[in-house]
Amino acid sequence: MKTILTLTAIIFFGTFGVAQNTTKEVKVETITKSVVLKVELKQTTKEDNKVARLYMFKNSRIKKELAFKTKRNRSKLA
Repeated sequence: MKTILTLTAIIFFGTFGVAQNTTKEVKVETITKSVVLKVELKQTTKEDNKVARLYMFKNSRIKKELAFKTKRNRSKLA
């Protein structure tokens, strides 16, 4: 009984609060202006073709630096 009474009270006060007259909206005058945009696009193309080279020789500097070995990489005899 208590729950039914509280639910009806909540619904009654909710509809009562929504049904009240609120203040009317104030209309604002708007001003329209015409805008003209002048945009110039310049397209440039790059023609630089750069190539990275990897030398095929055993003693080349790049392969030595990429495949470096230290003393601890060596296998040990047991």
